[in-house]
Amino acid sequence: MIAKLIPATKLGKWSIGFIVIFILSILILSILVGLDQEGGNSFSDNWLLAIPGILAGLSGILAFSFGLYSLIKLKERSILVFISTIIGFFILYFVLGEIFVSH
Repeated sequence: MIAKLIPATKLGKWSIGFIVIFILSILILSILVGLDQEGGNSFSDNWLLAIPGILAGLSGILAFSFGLYSLIKLKERSILVFISTIIGFFILYFVLGEIFVSH
């Protein structure tokens, strides 16, 4: 069993793509937050900020799902798929924590 850098399966490549979308969405969200000078708005009040945030969370969860499936069922052994699955797991963990933990 030799681990490679580039994934061999289609779902492994999708997992990498979703992590790239996650990173780009977070960068866009950071830039938009820096440009937003109104202040005091909640997350759902400003759709310019909400859309990249929702896209980032969704793409992270999809990266975890596709990566986990390709690691278990398709026996993918790519280092990038391992990394994207771990990052996706932490994103899923934080999203579920925000949903289920009351303040």
